Amino acid sequence: MTEKSNSPKAAFAAALFATMGLAYTSLPVSSNPAHAAEGIRIPAPTLKITETGKTQVAVFSGGCFWGIEGVFDHVKGVIRAESGYAGGIKADANYVAVSNGTTNHAESVRVTYDPSVVSYTDLLQIFFSVGLDPTQLNRQGPDNGAHYRSALWPVTAEQVKAARAYLAQLSAKSPWGKKPVTKLESGIFYPAEAYHQDFMKKNPNHGYIRSWDAPKVANLKRLFPDRYR
Repeated sequence: MTEKSNSPKAAFAAALFATMGLAYTSLPVSSNPAHAAEGIRIPAPTLKITETGKTQVAVFSGGCFWGIEGVFDHVKGVIRAESGYAGGIKADANYVAVSNGTTNHAESVRVTYDPSVVSYTDLLQIFFSVGLDPTQLNRQGPDNGAHYRSALWPVTAEQVKAARAYLAQLSAKSPWGKKPVTKLESGIFYPAEAYHQDFMKKNPNHGYIRSWDAPKVANLKRLFPDRYR
């Protein structure tokens, strides 16, 4: 793990590692971490795509999966948001290995949604507006390491087109003052352990949730009231 040694999530990780007889070591944290409280509604994607069927799936990486899952859980049209690990191999797709930074995984969220209610491009706009600061390289908030990188994992050819075009759009005229470092990646999504699923919903008073993730959901409601549920 790479959180502050005194952060609530670091304490969570340290306790988990201890139960497995493993040592937990936190890495240095940036003196100017990104914080979700400054969420801004960014322009919608100019490229629209065609999506068919009753459901579609999309995968997003934007730092700790607790908050990203929590945001998408509150979006109308999202059927399910599931925390997990994208990239890397199945054998290493577990919290201990990923948190040690020894795998190629990124903490990620797989979103199953109804495209007749919310589109992939809608989800992209929400993700970049309230989910993360995409100008931060290999970190987010108090969390550092490549497993907290920001990435898009398009599932269909249409999603690839939309994601690539949107990143180009945001780079050409960045609302953050710097170009986003979010990358397009490909890989398999592996669901995280059961205790990570619906973590924000089950633990609303957790210190990490209150400090870093609740503001993201508040920004979703503030900036996208028509999309909020």
